[in-house]
Amino acid sequence: MVSIGPLEQSLHTARALVLADLAASQVAAADVVSMVEDSVVQRRWWVEQWPEGAEFVAGLVAQDVQDALLESHGRWPLCPVCGSGDPHALEIEPELGPDPHWVCHQAGVKVAAVGSLVIAMGGTSSS
Repeated sequence: MVSIGPLEQSLHTARALVLADLAASQVAAADVVSMVEDSVVQRRWWVEQWPEGAEFVAGLVAQDVQDALLESHGRWPLCPVCGSGDPHALEIEPELGPDPHWVCHQAGVKVAAVGSLVIAMGGTSSS
């Protein structure tokens, strides 16, 4: 069995967390999964240059995918908190930091940790 290092572990974790959020909001189509993979490839280089940034990778991959989806599919993830008004996307906070969360700036609340949107969307966690 081959052991993976902390860099690869952070990338695998980021991939899994973002894919979980995409699945929770039912947008995990093949082309969207490819966006995740593209981001992971780009972030691998980034974290190789700055290993101390490994704990920031999940938030960065989520932001990358969010930006790519905006260009091709529209806003993601839509806020599950605000029931009225124009639909709006959640944002990642901190933009560059550990423990990234999806936040609704209109309501001023943390909605879910990256990887946990299923709970905010009314589903149940598998763990």
